[in-house]
Amino acid sequence: MSDYIYPVARLIESFRRLPGVGSKSAARMAFGVLEMSEADAEEFRAAIKGVKEDVHRCSVCCDLCDGDKCAICSDPERDGGMICVVEDPRAVSALERSHEYNGTYHVLGGVISPMNGITPDKLNVKELIARLNGDVREVIIATNPNIEGETTAVYLSKLIRPLGVKVTRLAYGVPVGADLEFADSETLARALEGRREF
Repeated sequence: MSDYIYPVARLIESFRRLPGVGSKSAARMAFGVLEMSEADAEEFRAAIKGVKEDVHRCSVCCDLCDGDKCAICSDPERDGGMICVVEDPRAVSALERSHEYNGTYHVLGGVISPMNGITPDKLNVKELIARLNGDVREVIIATNPNIEGETTAVYLSKLIRPLGVKVTRLAYGVPVGADLEFADSETLARALEGRREF
């Protein structure tokens, strides 16, 4: 039996389904909604409804957008000869915050993970390959540096290289401001592998 009346328990359970939200956080959010004014609660409801109805995938890069194409694919100033392949839309936002990349993106929608039933055909791989026309000179693979990310990177590079397109991988290593003595051996190994001329 729940500690809360049904409508509150239902809202808590709904929040708990969100990634990274535990029972206590879900309860705090539910009570936060209860304390909202009617106008704020209606705006909250409209925002949830709107994101489900108005957000879809870009017809070019598979990122989130509210039109046919996302702002990046629609921008004529972006370098269409470079495609940075990422796992999800959050990675696009993270890379954009760096202000160092002016190419385009391709969102896979996940990574290869046979244990979780995610095979290449369940990702946006066909859409990526279809984009590799004569104008694309480089594909930067920016999947996470874990087993699934590495597996996906290797799979993509084997598909792309025969098409005559340069394939690169993001360098990983010691973060700025970190002490070498506290870095783990895998991070240090990647930092050494990704070293460049100074």
